Formats: sequence, C-alpha cells, structure tokens
Amino acid sequence: MLRPIFREAHYSPYFLSLLLDKCSCMTHLNQAHAFMIPRGLDHDNLSVSKFISTCSLLGYLNHGYTLFSLKKDPNIYLYNTMIRAFSQSHSAKESIVLFDRIRLMGFSPDTYSFPFVLKACAHLSAIKEGREIHAQVIRVGFGSDVHVQTGLIHMYSNCSVLLDARRLFDEMSHRDLISWNAMIAGYAKLGDIDTAHEIFEQMDERNVISWTAVISGYAQMNRSNEAISLFRRMQLSNVKPDEISMLSVLSACAQMGALDLGQWIHNYIDKHRLYRIVPLINALIDMYAKSGHIDKALEVFEKMPQRSVITWTTMIAGLAFHGLGEEALTMFSQMEQVGLVPSDVTFIALLSACCHMGMVEAGWGYFHKMISKYGISPKIEHYGCMVDLLGRAGRLKEARELVREMPYEANGAIWGALLSASRVHNDVELGQLALKHLIEVEPHNSGNYILLSNIYASLGRWDEVGKVRRLMRDRGVKKMPGGSSIEVNGIVHEFVVGDDSHPNTKDLFELLAEINGQLKMAGYIP
Repeated sequence: MLRPIFREAHYSPYFLSLLLDKCSCMTHLNQAHAFMIPRGLDHDNLSVSKFISTCSLLGYLNHGYTLFSLKKDPNIYLYNTMIRAFSQSHSAKESIVLFDRIRLMGFSPDTYSFPFVLKACAHLSAIKEGREIHAQVIRVGFGSDVHVQTGLIHMYSNCSVLLDARRLFDEMSHRDLISWNAMIAGYAKLGDIDTAHEIFEQMDERNVISWTAVISGYAQMNRSNEAISLFRRMQLSNVKPDEISMLSVLSACAQMGALDLGQWIHNYIDKHRLYRIVPLINALIDMYAKSGHIDKALEVFEKMPQRSVITWTTMIAGLAFHGLGEEALTMFSQMEQVGLVPSDVTFIALLSACCHMGMVEAGWGYFHKMISKYGISPKIEHYGCMVDLLGRAGRLKEARELVREMPYEANGAIWGALLSASRVHNDVELGQLALKHLIEVEPHNSGNYILLSNIYASLGRWDEVGKVRRLMRDRGVKKMPGGSSIEVNGIVHEFVVGDDSHPNTKDLFELLAEINGQLKMAGYIP
C-alpha cells in the first residue's frame, strides 16, 4: 500500500496544476482547495502560489489572499506571487503594503519583487513610493538589472516624470523591447508624440505594442493622417493589429473620413469574428456615422449580439450628427425599454439631437429627466447644449438667464454659442457681451473676432468691422487658414488655404480653372 501512496504524493502538485488550469468559477476553486488540504499542498509554497495566480486570473483575488494569509512560513516566491497579483488588480495599494512587509519577515526583495511592486506604483501613479523603491533598488545593488530598470522606466513614464525615465533609459547597457515600449508610451501619454515617434524609429525590433503606442498617440493628438500612415506601415511590416491599434486607427478614420481603411477594418473584424469585442464595434459605428454612412452604422448596430450603454449612446449621437433627431429620440426610448440606464454622455447626444431639430421643450424635458429620474447632475456640457438650443431658437433672453444661473463659469463653447446665436438673430449687444468674455477665455481664437465682424457687416456698421480687424491685428490674432481632406484610393489628401506643397497642386489648379470657366459660360457665376 505504501507504493501507491508515495506515487500520489509525488504527483499531487502536478495533478493540482492540471486541475487549476481547468478552473473557471468559484466552485472549481473550492474543489481544487479541497484537493490540496488532505495532501498537505496548502502548506506547499509552490502549490499555494499556483492557486493564488488562478484566483487572480478568475477575479477571486480575495480568496487567494485568504489562503496566503493562513500560511505560517511564506517564502519570497510566495510574496512575489501575491504582490504581482495585487499589482494587476484594483487593489494595487496592497502590493506596496506587502512589499514593505518583506523585510519585516526577514527576507530581501529580489529581481522579481521590484518589477512587480513598481508596476503597482505605475498603476497608482504613486511617484513618492516609486522613488523610495528606486532608492532601495540602488541600495541592494539591482540598479543594473534589465528587468528592474524596465520596471523603473515604466513607473516614471506612467507618472509622467519623463526626465527620470529618459535618464534611466539612456543609461541602460542593454534595452529590451519592454523598456523601449515603456519609453514610447510615456512620451505619447504626455502628448510629445514627435519624440515618441523618434524613439520608435530607432528600434531594431518592434511588436504590435510599439506600433500601437505611436498610432494611439497620433490619434489622441488629432494628427489622424499620421496615425493612418503609420498603421499602413504596420500592415506592410506584417504586424497583426490588435484591438487597441484598431480602436485607435478607427478613431483616426472617423476624424479624417477615411472610409476605405475603415471598411478594411470592418472586413478584418468579420473575418476574425471579433464582434464580441464591444468597444471595437462601438468605434466602427462611430467611424461610419462620422464618415457620412449612417445606414452602415445602423446595420452594424443591428447585428451586434451585445450592446453597452456606450453602443446606444454612439448610435444616438450618430443619428443626431446626421440631423435625424426623431430617430435619435426613438433610439433613446428603445434603450430605456431594454432596461439600460443612460449616462451623462447619452443626454449630451439627446440634447444635441434636440438642437438639430429646434425642439426646445423636448430639450428641457430631457434636461430635467436626467436629474429627476436618473440622478445625473448636469455638467457644463449639458448647459452648453441647452444654451445652444435656446440660442438657435431665438430665445436669447432665456439663454442669457441660463448662463447666469448655472453653477459653472461659462467656457468658450457657451460664449461661442451665444455669439453665434447673436449673429443669426442680429443681437449686437449680446454679440459684444459674448466676445468680451470669449477674448478672456480664448484670446487667440480668430473665429470669435470673425463672427462679431460678420454681425457688424450684416448691419452695415463698417466702422465697427474695421475696429474688430484692428483689434485682431493689435493682439496678434491671425485668421486660421481653412482646410479640407479627401480619401482617394485609400490615401488621405489634406489641403490648406495658401499651401501649394501637394504634388498635384498644378493639375488641381488647372482643373479648377477649367470648372470655373465652364460655370461662367453656363451663367452660374458672373
């Protein structure tokens, strides 16, 4: 009888590992725990470590921590497992607490302890604790370890302390891919996308994370053409895009109206059956709506097996953007019927729909419903929508009163809405008031001066037009040139007034001259 017992004891950790790999719920974890206890595996650090990792993966980290806390003799390996599990969860603070306990238990942090706790500091943007851990790294002599250095770079980058991150990066004798990506992501997060791209171009090896960090950076800075160009380079480099890269490039496609590339991503989603990735499909709906294909956006929406609040909100906003206010309000009713609770962004989309339709009373209805039924406090964006709605409807007195009563300082968008309304309804007094405040919050926005100048011009007050122009000149305000873009054969071409750098500029001017000539001959223009 001794031989089978010996063999079971010998293979128990192996069987436990197989069992934990099959776990998918709390019941399975309890069964695995029951397997461990009679075999003494709950006292084996390696077995407990595997159990904690599985708990963390399945979202039952507290259960894993309970087993850890019952251990009378945890070793540094088990502490590292627990620190790592906490660093990957919403309990990242606990990672730092456990790390501090290591020395009290008589252990020394190793080259795994430091990267795990630094990841928690990065997650929390805890720069004070991160610097203290950096000091410990130097004291114990791990300052040259590539994994620890990479953890420090990631921590400093995520805390937006780029000078320290870059100093460490430049001092590294060997840089792994993770350290390069951490440095790129840090610059991109800070908005310095040019430096991020510069580092990217210096890399000998790149993965999808490298490409995505720069593409996302360009998209977030509204430099959509560069984001799309880099995505095409990624395709030519045979790097398979992931969900984040496709989300970023879809955002750029929406900004630029790059429909061909957006459709390619749609086909890619179909081919790889990614319809269960809801944020990706939401971005696809947004891209079609902003590219002028609201029917296609609705088609994607209708085919979705799962829809989030963001999905419905994106569709409502798309309908409003296309002037389909009635359809947007109907969509909201359907959303309520399926039991979803709208967000504050949903109501911004609804109020925008009311603006397009001039439905003042409906707008007020949704504004009050947001507060009374859903307990959502109006933000300045909601007040801005209502001011815009009232202004468009010519109810300027109510709009001014709402601006006085709202619990926020009016921003440029609200004063801009009043200025625009004053132009439409020839209210010079309101236009002057709005411009006075706009100059304070947006002193170099040429559009504000142009709007007031147009109001004076429409009333024949040319002396006032001259004063506005002189004010612009004295303040150094320059009129921003108009621009446009168009996608032809998958390539987005941008055109800006006064810029003749496009390689086909000569041909385009010749074609425009020919069109003007034909319009004159036909009597359409003098």
